[in-house]
Amino acid sequence: MTAQSILKDLVGFPVLGGQSNLEIIKYITDFLSHNNVDYNLVPNKKGTKASIHCRIGPAVDGGFILSGHTDVVPVDGQAWDTEPFLLTEKPDGKLYGRGSCDMKAYLACCLINLKKMTETKLKKPIYFAFSYDEEIGCVGAPDLIANILSHYKEQPKYAFIGEPTLMQPIVGQKGICVFKTTVYGSEGHSSRIKQEVSSIHEAAKLIVWLDQKMDSLIDDGHIDKRFTPPHSSIHIGKINGGVAPNVIANTCTFYWDVRIIPQDSIDEIKKEFLEYCQSRIETLKHINPNFKIVLTEDHPAVPALDTPDHLSIVPIIQKLSGRDDIGTVAYAAEAGQFSNAGLETIICGPGSIEQAHRANEFITKEQLKKGVKMISDLIDYIS
Repeated sequence: MTAQSILKDLVGFPVLGGQSNLEIIKYITDFLSHNNVDYNLVPNKKGTKASIHCRIGPAVDGGFILSGHTDVVPVDGQAWDTEPFLLTEKPDGKLYGRGSCDMKAYLACCLINLKKMTETKLKKPIYFAFSYDEEIGCVGAPDLIANILSHYKEQPKYAFIGEPTLMQPIVGQKGICVFKTTVYGSEGHSSRIKQEVSSIHEAAKLIVWLDQKMDSLIDDGHIDKRFTPPHSSIHIGKINGGVAPNVIANTCTFYWDVRIIPQDSIDEIKKEFLEYCQSRIETLKHINPNFKIVLTEDHPAVPALDTPDHLSIVPIIQKLSGRDDIGTVAYAAEAGQFSNAGLETIICGPGSIEQAHRANEFITKEQLKKGVKMISDLIDYIS
């Protein structure tokens, strides 16, 4: 058995975010059982999905969590040259398949090293922590983390999140939240625009406010040059409303996301937005007493990661990964959730994020080899 053969098995499970992942979890639990490793499942409320965690090594403080997710993004509408859920090796040394890079390669790196972990006298424990529904909002991680910290008497110290970084240690990630805003106005003839409340007109004002809020954060010096772009972003990605050009729209819905640098707050932006919404309601309630604006989260808030360079995890991962250059990423991951739980957290894994979520996703055999070596070297480091 090799890391590549394990990766082939894992890619063969077409588990999309939001779907049941119990089949791939069964594969992992069989792997653990074969190596005489006890495990714990953390199911969702319906029992249709589960995260899994286990400990290898002594029950002492200071252990290392190796974290990854079991779900992937859809392939619909993408022009694949190979079967997405069949790992395909090509002569160029690349392994193609959905999830090959993001992030089943890291899971394979963990599993291929399991036998060595069990046969080595570790001085600190290693934990596996594999979640569900990361791709739709890092949904499973909070319960998984809470269960780990309450289940074991000892306390782990470090968390390695194996998102694809080309093995570069990542100390910062942006946080994210996606909102759905629905404006309820009043319909009527378009000539009566001042006698009714157009939901589209009001939605446009809200969108302009969000754009100006982003600019004001920049103007006020909310800049972190470690990121690209070096500021929090607010983006409107979808809008729908109205039935005809000459009919005042009584409903309009738009979706927007906030991606924050560590110094900014999603809750604060949300609070200020709701205050502006209320001011619009107060302004127009004399025209339409039923005018309202409803804000809901379409994607739960995921916290940012900001690991200080002076923490001990930084030189450890630099040594294990073979890279001294630390960086940040603009995408969201579960790292901020582990960090907020009190763990020294870093993102580092094989493969390039440039390949994630696109057709013909791949990881090179060389990157897979480096991922295996990093975890093998971790075993040596704590033995």
